[in-house]
Amino acid sequence: MMPTPDDNSNRLVLFENQALEKLTVISVRWFALVWSLLLPLIALAGWGAVSVFEGLALVGAGLLLWTLFEYFAHRYLFHWETSWRFARDLVFVIHGNHHEQPRDVLRNLMPPIISVPVGLAIWALLYALAGHAGTWMLLGFMTGYVLYDITHYACHQWPMRSGLGRMLKRHHMRHHFNDEGGNFAITALFWDRVFGTRVDRVRRPKIAKGDHVSALEAGD
Repeated sequence: MMPTPDDNSNRLVLFENQALEKLTVISVRWFALVWSLLLPLIALAGWGAVSVFEGLALVGAGLLLWTLFEYFAHRYLFHWETSWRFARDLVFVIHGNHHEQPRDVLRNLMPPIISVPVGLAIWALLYALAGHAGTWMLLGFMTGYVLYDITHYACHQWPMRSGLGRMLKRHHMRHHFNDEGGNFAITALFWDRVFGTRVDRVRRPKIAKGDHVSALEAGD
């Protein structure tokens, strides 16, 4: 069953049009289904264009490119402060609403209405730069995106008490509840250290309206 805005009576309404509003939410099951189909299709589109070893290298390059995109998009686009109303509203629809309701289970993942067009634009750019080889870079890029979004979902919805899970969750929760001006990386945490935006010191947690934060989420 497709998720609808009515699944959570307290959910922020982003669009008055109900058909458009439904496109702003997605469950983890639908997310997994969509990308379990799209990632193999990307691989199929690039099949035979390069050798196996070249393909693996290009996928690796695409993954690295994604980590940079993840960091800079989160830092400069998702947290863009502007007086231009259209841009401000767009930023809120894409990401600002998530900071208002960080534990909304149907808005912890980017819906395909945004991720697919962005992926197509990246594909066009990579194809223009590298031809068919760019498709393998896209595979790495979009694989990185899927890993990022699942990690982001897990940080908000799952306990994540293992060593790596705890580190990832603590890093992201500090962004939400301690300092929104830092810890922009979700998966490749080293970029925050490289670019000087790592939040190391834990301050008193900032609790989002109607939300709850545990000691682990606050960075204990």
